[in-house]
Amino acid sequence: MVRIENLDLDRKPAIVAVIDDDPVENAKAANWLGADIIELRLDLLEFTDLEETKKIINRIKDNTRLPCIATNRLHADGGKWTGSEESRISSLTDILPFVEGVDIELGTESELRSRVVEAAKASGVTVIISSHDFDKTPSVEDMKNMLDRAHTLGADIAKLAVMANSRQDVLDLLQITADMEKPICTIAMGEAGKHSRIVAPCYGSLLTYGVISKAIAPGQIKIHELRSALEILF
Repeated sequence: MVRIENLDLDRKPAIVAVIDDDPVENAKAANWLGADIIELRLDLLEFTDLEETKKIINRIKDNTRLPCIATNRLHADGGKWTGSEESRISSLTDILPFVEGVDIELGTESELRSRVVEAAKASGVTVIISSHDFDKTPSVEDMKNMLDRAHTLGADIAKLAVMANSRQDVLDLLQITADMEKPICTIAMGEAGKHSRIVAPCYGSLLTYGVISKAIAPGQIKIHELRSALEILF
């Protein structure tokens, strides 16, 4: 069974709202629109210190009751963090007592990635290990290997987002999604893959990511539109 706090993801896929500014107000809006989880993009939110971060997360939970995933995206995976890699990792381990999930990239240096995974496991925080390819959809074998490696390295959920340049790219990703036996989240980015954010959960993706107004990643769909579609399918 895979859970993020009290959400049973084996029973029903969850909509993750990506929060990149004005965290409390946007979390309230995401909750109203139908999100199940809040993702806090630390590389975009620019919290000044841990105490401020704690207060903001508490305010989010007081207003929404939604679990939070902390993400501080690696530059190679589309992140905007301007500090050192050591400080990026510290920001994630420091925030673990206040969140229910953490997303760390597969491409993170192994010792630093392990530090986040081990600290999250010790804190009872769900671990997402993610990979992103903003240019293409890798081969089926390569995609399977990335997901398998993420699980080997401690992922509770292995996440893979790739750029779809054709219908076949989307079909390849959906095939991988259907074939994987361990918990995963898969996304085909771009216009060609836009529908995967609705369809992939039908094939086994446990999470889909939506936005309140403006897209943060190519092909993202608004939260209320995802909610309407998933209510029909699930």
